[in-house]
Amino acid sequence: MLMQKINFNLYHVPAVRPPGLEQLRELSQSMGLQCTDDDLSVYQEYVTGTLHSYDRISRLVGPSLPVKYARTPGYRPSLEENTLNGWYWKCDIKGAGQGKLAGKTVGIKDSVAVAGVPMVNGSKLLEGYMPEFDATVVTRILDAGGNIVGKTNCEDLCCSGSSFTNVTGPTLNPHDRSRSSGGSSSGSAALVAAKEIDMAIGGDQGGSIRIPASWCGIVGLKPTFGLVPYTGACPIEITIDHLGPMAKTVYDCALLLEVIAGPDGDNDSRQPRNYQVPEYTKVLSTDMKGKKIAMITEGFTCCKQNVQDIVRNTALQLATKDAIVEEVSIPLHKDGVTIWAPIITEGGFNCIYKENGTGCHWKGFYPLSIQESLTRGFNLRPDDASDMFKAMMLFAAFIQKNYQNKFYSMAQNLNMMLTAAYNKVLEEYDVLLMPTIPFVAIDLPKMGCTLKDRLYSGIGMVANTAPFNSTGHPAISINAGTSPEGLPVGMMIVGRHFDETSVLQIAYAYEQLLNS
Repeated sequence: MLMQKINFNLYHVPAVRPPGLEQLRELSQSMGLQCTDDDLSVYQEYVTGTLHSYDRISRLVGPSLPVKYARTPGYRPSLEENTLNGWYWKCDIKGAGQGKLAGKTVGIKDSVAVAGVPMVNGSKLLEGYMPEFDATVVTRILDAGGNIVGKTNCEDLCCSGSSFTNVTGPTLNPHDRSRSSGGSSSGSAALVAAKEIDMAIGGDQGGSIRIPASWCGIVGLKPTFGLVPYTGACPIEITIDHLGPMAKTVYDCALLLEVIAGPDGDNDSRQPRNYQVPEYTKVLSTDMKGKKIAMITEGFTCCKQNVQDIVRNTALQLATKDAIVEEVSIPLHKDGVTIWAPIITEGGFNCIYKENGTGCHWKGFYPLSIQESLTRGFNLRPDDASDMFKAMMLFAAFIQKNYQNKFYSMAQNLNMMLTAAYNKVLEEYDVLLMPTIPFVAIDLPKMGCTLKDRLYSGIGMVANTAPFNSTGHPAISINAGTSPEGLPVGMMIVGRHFDETSVLQIAYAYEQLLNS
């Protein structure tokens, strides 16, 4: 018996329904176009013909990211198993039997996709989403023998420098549970500090690796922009997104960087194509002879006096190991956070809200399932967005309605000047040095606090961290000491683009000096 051939075209629903004349008339009026009905009829015919391309695209099967290692979905940990609220989800994904990360337990920030494991990026808007792909950094960790043991809590859409906006509640600082652990990579830092995991992946758009590293007393590195592929992670703004390593020691931070760094082919066009990743762990050294360190005046004067004193004394200890430590002024550093603000505010609004959570105008792999899930969340319950993101939405929408792209463009132009100002000093010095955060970990907002309290608790700590997201320089936070309250104080070391080696060497030298 012959099987009847079915013409599936008869049953195919168009990917995009053609616009009606009334829809085109409304669009024409809203954009100030003076189209007649006769004009609109011609445009309707033309547009309908163009839609064949969209229909064809909807039928073609695009590429995906590989999922190479077996896993089960894991489980949501109980309160007894999650005393710091650092975990969003627990799992147990074992990678290759051997490699640089063999025996290491790794947490993955919940803004980074792990196939088959629930992911919310800290937000109610993504509840129910489960990625079908592994982010590139996840595959690289598993290929290197790492054991991924869970998704670490992060702030709602990663839009906070404190640790209280997550859909599951605040992540607590292991040194003082009444205080913030920092954000947005809050769970990654808290769990590393508490020794529940060896290392973790963090994300950083304004300090989100370095803030929690500073306040929890661990090591956190924001690499050079483009060194680590961002493929498969939720962005905020394409020009300032970074993924990076967080660990208890500089050595482990360097080890994880070795594994996750390097080009990702056509998946991420923000990366250099032929960059060879150094073996960072093999160049770590305590030899500081001839190393030149610039303490940036403006990076100190924005800080509380006790933080200034601790970091300055720590930096001067490096001089006892034959490093040259000098104070240098970069006046434009004071405007660094000002330059960053329109980029993250308007760029973040466009990327997350207007462009479906993945941005546009860049070449690479677009995680369509994240787009679909976040769009559904915004359509169904937009008021579930965090206070911080609502503030971004309202302000950015106001600016763009009245000034279009003017201030974003001005900020990106000024960012070239800021980058040049740092580079000029880095021509003479190996690294720049300053406190990571102007003050120690703040108290978590109390139950019933005002909206004003919540907003100002979420973003006021980025004066030194945010500028280097705009400029893309590598920046590491290491613990410089302890405040009188017993809280960690971070010291930030910043290097030339793609000179993570110098940054890690000087951080390692200080770490060994501290432990000697």
